[in-house]
Amino acid sequence: MPKKHIVLGIVAHVDAGKTSLAEALLYKTGQVRQLGRVDQGSSLLDPSQLEKQRKITIYSHQALLTSGDLSITLLDTPGHLDFGQQTEQVVSVLDYAILVISGTAGVQATTLAFWNLLKHYQVPTFIFINQLDRPTADLQTVLKQLQTQLSPACLHFEHPNLDDVAAQDDAALTEFITTETLQDQTIRNLIKDRKIFPCYAGSALQLTGIDELLAGLEKWTMPLKTRPDFGARVFKISHDPQGQRLTWLKVTGGALQAKQELAGEKAAELRQYNGTKFKTVQSVPAGQTCAVTGLKQTYPGQGLGSEHDLPQPQLQPALSYAVQVDPSQIHACLTAMQTLADEDPLLHVQFDRHLQEIRVNLMGQVQLEVLQKRLADQFNLAVQFNHGQVLYQETITQMGEGIGHFEPLRHYAEVHLLLEPSQRGSGLSFASQLATDLLPKNWQEQILTALQAKEHRGVLIGAPLTDVKLTLIAGKGSNVHSVGGDFRQATWRAVRQGLMELKQRGACQLLEPVYHYQLLVPAEQVGRAISDLETMKASFNLGKSGSNYQMITGTAPVSQMRDYAQTVRTYSRGCGQLTVTPAGYRPCANADEVIAAANYDPVADLENSPGSIFCAHGAGYNVRWDQVPAMAHVQVKK
Repeated sequence: MPKKHIVLGIVAHVDAGKTSLAEALLYKTGQVRQLGRVDQGSSLLDPSQLEKQRKITIYSHQALLTSGDLSITLLDTPGHLDFGQQTEQVVSVLDYAILVISGTAGVQATTLAFWNLLKHYQVPTFIFINQLDRPTADLQTVLKQLQTQLSPACLHFEHPNLDDVAAQDDAALTEFITTETLQDQTIRNLIKDRKIFPCYAGSALQLTGIDELLAGLEKWTMPLKTRPDFGARVFKISHDPQGQRLTWLKVTGGALQAKQELAGEKAAELRQYNGTKFKTVQSVPAGQTCAVTGLKQTYPGQGLGSEHDLPQPQLQPALSYAVQVDPSQIHACLTAMQTLADEDPLLHVQFDRHLQEIRVNLMGQVQLEVLQKRLADQFNLAVQFNHGQVLYQETITQMGEGIGHFEPLRHYAEVHLLLEPSQRGSGLSFASQLATDLLPKNWQEQILTALQAKEHRGVLIGAPLTDVKLTLIAGKGSNVHSVGGDFRQATWRAVRQGLMELKQRGACQLLEPVYHYQLLVPAEQVGRAISDLETMKASFNLGKSGSNYQMITGTAPVSQMRDYAQTVRTYSRGCGQLTVTPAGYRPCANADEVIAAANYDPVADLENSPGSIFCAHGAGYNVRWDQVPAMAHVQVKK
């Protein structure tokens, strides 16, 4: 029996040979009798008809394999960044990852995006330089690229140079100087701590370098340190061919038992998948993954037991599309979209009842085409999408207080919140600094729950609010009149009232999504390209040039660059290439123009009212947001 078990993920830029490597690992360890190929639609880990048709990985898939003393749960992930949110969900539960690099293309734009994901989730990473059987492959050039663009600690590891390994860490260097060697455990710890990144090389299709990679994984990995108390993290939601909802999770502590209660629901059946086949088990120990039936309310990133929920994903859609469907099918389409959003919450399906319009958030054109095909195949719905709108966000630049009061007849609640700007990309966070003798614990919990129950909107264009910490600093209720929902109403109004105060002080800020791009153009087109980039308000750096081509990299607003790929193909006569990856948000360059075009009236947004309701003479009446502080029942010391 194997002595250790790890959850291992494979990530890569599309066409680097990621699924081919997974198939080679399965073949070499005897899990499959024939080597599957993506281009022939025969790979174990691209089983869906849609994946076979497009010859790309669209969904994450699982396989089980054993190599010597090591058992591996192998998770294959999409390589196209349009499905990067699924890759991120998997990355969040990995013990180790293999980052696959093309031996011909080297480090590409999506490579950098996935490298940053692995860094964010602190996943120890092995690197496999693939496709070395191709005539233009160059191992040494790619190794130098890795050390320059990813980390100097990317070291060729088939015959590791202990001098180079020791140089990456002071304690290891002291050990090496003292003993003239390094203990294997020292090297394992350096890999686990992401201080070195072992590199292997070969060709997955030709089965070269695979034995060395497997030997390296067996020798240099360590099993997950587990806790005795139960914990698990959800990393995927899917549906089996019979339509049963599957919650995929990794157990991080204790053990999961069949029929166990999870977040108020009962785990009916525990399945361990190997490709499309599965076996039912009664218990899953810490360190292993499974798919659970019977759960209806789970979602990717959710923590169960002792695990906490993950913050918002790093990879966020930048575009919103309106769904165009026959009016008679609008509700059938909404139901289908909500089913698909159960698997991918970042679709963020919204329905405007007044316009009878469905909107979804997407990463790009490939995801749009796949969504369109799934709606046709699974739900018999013919849909089109409009051109799409850029997804802006809003934040604040100063600290402020928000007050919400909700007092219709026989209701009562007042909430005071401190609004503070937080780190870029951190999303929203919530806290209380109020003692329970000033406001009972159950009312405080109602307020914190209300803060998390809604997507809060900014007051510039009504875009989602982000990068703000909301802290409860004061509140008041009535033992007689405060009922369910009163604190929710007061809390939501407090957020909006605080934002209106900050807007008046010029402390609200519009954020726009940006792309990191790699632009390869013929040398004679460099001037045209730079002129375009300057017009787009893009940053740019001239990178490597050769063979009459120039590489340009930088960042650019999504609003300016989203349609530029076609322009590049036109002026370069098909010889140029643009690759873009999401690079987060930054202050909007043309904020005044965007705000004016939106023509958003925050006071008229009745679902997100900044005003409050007070009571006088036995009736409730509305009070404008700017008059609320003077009428508040609780005064907070400044």
